[in-house]
Amino acid sequence: MQADWIWGLAGGTMIGVAAAAYLLLNGRIMGASGILGGIVDGSEWRAGAAFASENLAFIAGLVLVPGGLWYFLGRPETNLTANPAILVCAGLLVGLGTRLANGCTSGHGVCGLSRLSFRGFVATVFYLMGGGLSVILFRHLLGVS
Repeated sequence: MQADWIWGLAGGTMIGVAAAAYLLLNGRIMGASGILGGIVDGSEWRAGAAFASENLAFIAGLVLVPGGLWYFLGRPETNLTANPAILVCAGLLVGLGTRLANGCTSGHGVCGLSRLSFRGFVATVFYLMGGGLSVILFRHLLGVS
């Protein structure tokens, strides 16, 4: 569709505003993998119940808002595979990558780049290269779809 770019612009704007608000209101970087990792490993709970509950609300919002939009606006058309094994493997590889990079695209890409962080820049370059190489390897060379 001609106006698909508007959804990308709207989503990017929402992520940027959320990252800025999170930093201004909490004084912390909005790195989703770090927040989720802290909840899972228990470090958020040691920091205090209020701190952990804020982060639980943040993670719940990451899941519930897209689900609500899907419910009210309908399922968007994507090029996502219907093969659940590929989705699980992709999710595990993304999780491994965020642990190796000490952060995710929201922490390094959105927040790091906006703060002119060299570490964020390097991580973002490698995320993009890894994604591009994955598409070349899996889709074009191995025929996975």
